[in-house]
Amino acid sequence: CMSRDSQREQKFKEPDSGAAAARYVLGVDVGSTVVKCHVYDRSAAVRGFSHRKVESLYPRPGWVELDPEVLWSQFIGVIKEAVQAAGLHMRQIAGLGISTQRGTFITWHKRTGKPFHNFISWQDLRSAELVNSWNNSLLLKVVHVIFTVLHFLTGNDRFLAPSFLTFSTHQASMKLSWVFKNIHEVKAARKNNCCFGTVDTWLLYRLTKGSVYATDYSNASSTGIFEPFTKCWNPTLCNLLSIPVSIYPPVRDTSFNFGSTDSEIFGVPIPIMAVVADQQSAMFGECCFHPGDVKLTMGTGGFWNVNTGEHLFAARGSLYPLIGWKIGEEVVYLTEGSISDVGTAIKWALDIELFTNVDETAEMAQSTADSQGVCFIPGLQVSGDDPYLCASFMGLKPSTNRNHLVRAILESIAFRNKLLYDIIVRKVHIPLRTIRADGGVSNNSFVMQMTSDLINKKIEKPANTEMSSLGAAFLAGLASGFWTDKKQLKKLRQVEAVFEPQKDSEEYRPAMDAWLQAMKHSPHR
Repeated sequence: CMSRDSQREQKFKEPDSGAAAARYVLGVDVGSTVVKCHVYDRSAAVRGFSHRKVESLYPRPGWVELDPEVLWSQFIGVIKEAVQAAGLHMRQIAGLGISTQRGTFITWHKRTGKPFHNFISWQDLRSAELVNSWNNSLLLKVVHVIFTVLHFLTGNDRFLAPSFLTFSTHQASMKLSWVFKNIHEVKAARKNNCCFGTVDTWLLYRLTKGSVYATDYSNASSTGIFEPFTKCWNPTLCNLLSIPVSIYPPVRDTSFNFGSTDSEIFGVPIPIMAVVADQQSAMFGECCFHPGDVKLTMGTGGFWNVNTGEHLFAARGSLYPLIGWKIGEEVVYLTEGSISDVGTAIKWALDIELFTNVDETAEMAQSTADSQGVCFIPGLQVSGDDPYLCASFMGLKPSTNRNHLVRAILESIAFRNKLLYDIIVRKVHIPLRTIRADGGVSNNSFVMQMTSDLINKKIEKPANTEMSSLGAAFLAGLASGFWTDKKQLKKLRQVEAVFEPQKDSEEYRPAMDAWLQAMKHSPHR
């Protein structure tokens, strides 16, 4: 192993100096709203940074797309800008790790490489009717019965997830079924000439000029089409949805040498050493390596992830089993719950000028004893449980001011954190250890403190909240020999703040009960 590492160091030496080895790794996070690139040194300190806004397209009501060429130019642009900002040369980069939004996908022609359509975002609602139709179908009920019986007879947890399989608009499965039904070119290409890819797969394909066609286990398990127990694309589901299994890419380890970028793109080839789904990447960046470790990401949406080790927990309803990462023989499973309208709601409030700076919001919320009965109902972003839910304020009065509205928005985030945490405690039969938060909203002290109070647990916030980028860099660094093992990564963690419970959760009971009542009477599209 040491000799392999030394060979890698030799391979990445700067040709002009002959002495300085490649001393930096790149972590790129292709998120729903921003593409970011961070340049990290061996101490995991950020040496350079660049970001560009992701431009979403809305061709019809409920449809959300991304232009693949625009995303490509943004991706290449942030890498070049970040390396330049660090004052470095591309030859000093030991490896590239790519973290991507999940459930967003594209299909393209295998021979020509030409996309059949734009990226269809995980936020897209075009499959809502199809999802409702399938979830209420007799066929799905029959599938539930068959797998419930198989689970009862065998006791094998592999049959548990299909026994309560439901579809969601967030997943790629139903939208891909829609594509095969509605886009003529895809129907014509079908088995022999159609490629499917989430954002990571398509970027790999473009970075290597078509020579690498692959995804990793974390991204595959997030599509809703991959069977995490067998670690294969699910042929039963593909048959149900009339999707040929042949369109899916091979699945590789998360921390893995995927090949190098074509030298024309950056001037020199850069080794691509990791691709990973964004929430799993944030989990790795937080060093949640042990069963019971919990990661709470509050970005565009909110995601609670629990490391369940080598056990895959399937739970009816709000929790979803995923593969966290695969590194060699090690496969780590996660259980995930998600909430909508976290960062989205705060950005919307900024856009309508409820405040002028996001940093003001915690102070505004703390300036009033309560929201004066005002409740914020989420629904700006697609809700996994109810895609037709409308965002709204309830309980408005003549005396309501901006502080009350802002507090109501922030309280709704904390209340939903509490609901999801309670479900996790009830359904995941593993003692919960550390809880670590990241994402832009984790910088909001009001949300963090209220969440800590409500769940009666300590929550750590890292010094750098850009965990998806860091996780991708960590995974790339392990594959390239830049870092030696996870023990070394844990030493690089820096905690900026620890939020400990300061109030009894019962003090929030009246406000939370009022919010729950408001949720029951919320309007729909």
